[in-house]
Amino acid sequence: MNYNDIKTIDKCTIAARGGMTLLSQEEINRMMAVGQGGVHELFRKCCLAVLNHDASDDDAMAVLQRYPDFNVKLIPRERGIHLQFTNAPAQAFVDGKMISGIRDSIFAVLRDIVFQSAQAEVNSFDLQQPFDITNYVFEILRRAEVHEYGLEPNLVVCWGGHAINRVEYQYTKDVGYQLGLRGAHICTGCGTGAMKGPMKGASVGHAKQRIDNGRYVGLTEPSIIAAEAPNPIVNNLVIMPDIEKRLEAFVRLGHGIIVFPGGVGTAEEILYLIGILSDKKNQGIPFPFIMTGPKESADYFYQIDEFIRFTLGDEVADLYEIIIDDAEQVAVKMMAGMSAVKLHRSRNRISYYFNWALHIDEKLQFPFIPTHENMASLKLYRDRPLGELAASLRAAFSGIVAGNVKEFGRQQVMEHGVYQIHGETELMDKLDTLLKAFIDQKRMKLPGSEYVPVFEVVKEN
Repeated sequence: MNYNDIKTIDKCTIAARGGMTLLSQEEINRMMAVGQGGVHELFRKCCLAVLNHDASDDDAMAVLQRYPDFNVKLIPRERGIHLQFTNAPAQAFVDGKMISGIRDSIFAVLRDIVFQSAQAEVNSFDLQQPFDITNYVFEILRRAEVHEYGLEPNLVVCWGGHAINRVEYQYTKDVGYQLGLRGAHICTGCGTGAMKGPMKGASVGHAKQRIDNGRYVGLTEPSIIAAEAPNPIVNNLVIMPDIEKRLEAFVRLGHGIIVFPGGVGTAEEILYLIGILSDKKNQGIPFPFIMTGPKESADYFYQIDEFIRFTLGDEVADLYEIIIDDAEQVAVKMMAGMSAVKLHRSRNRISYYFNWALHIDEKLQFPFIPTHENMASLKLYRDRPLGELAASLRAAFSGIVAGNVKEFGRQQVMEHGVYQIHGETELMDKLDTLLKAFIDQKRMKLPGSEYVPVFEVVKEN
């Protein structure tokens, strides 16, 4: 690609929007201090990701290389903070004005990156304590005005890959449409593919039912947003600090989860949820969990199911249901499951808008840093307790995701070679088979991209 042909807007200034219009002078001063310091580069990268919404690849580093002169400056005003952009991607503008939805997302970035960093000085969260981590997740969501107090359970989390084919994408839209007709709202990882499809389908269902306040919540994180820029349907973007807090936000905010076809990121999400729902402390807590896809994707779910049963046991499979090629049944089952959620929370006086009662073990809460040493130390053996093994498997898939698309992981692989994943021979055989299937099915990168493995499976006796 000739980067000289890329169109940019030389200079543009936008006024504060949403919660960023109601700031005290002290808050503005703190934001200016952190926004011009070490936080600035992260803020710049996330803004560029949002502005680059029509990206045709999933390479965060390539995006930064295309726009080396892009920058954003914070300008203090009595009515919040204005932002001044230089050399911004032209596709984010129409007739010189920034597209409204992109502008909203930009101020979500300001809120979650700069404001939250400024608030760290006054907040008392100890992020080494599980209870404080959960409260921190709640605070970020509350500041983003995601919580809808008083609404009955109706938020469906949809997981799945960004690198899916047209048939799979259409199926995610069909399921979203059936959910929208039944008044459900959608929360996804905010990107393309299986994250965009359910929102797009639900928006049509909402329109037919004259639901004009549809919630399309997108939860992302700084290290993934450039690879999965927010799709245009997201009307409430939240950037969580890391993948672990992003996953916790999903399960505490949503009332049920649907999993569409995906790759290692989707496998990570599945194992995270299994690790929670299989915990004895969560027995009796209803949480509808459905895996689904078109008939052409049946093998994907059978491979996932086989891997889960082999590594964690057949009883774990009781936590989820697999429905193939029946979008309406998926919606009917999910709505029935959310009715059970409502009954349980009403009887036990648990809030509808945030699931405080769900226990999440600290192994799933504390951030996993995908260095080569940490990846090699996971030691995947079936004689370990179920929760520990599920958490380690989740971490292994998380590391592969980082090596595939995240800036930190990409740099690690470039500097030190591929990640090595160690474990018992039988389990490693199953893991190797699953990962090769993901590669063969082109689930590691967007169509048209050549995938080079960032991992090596090492068998131990």
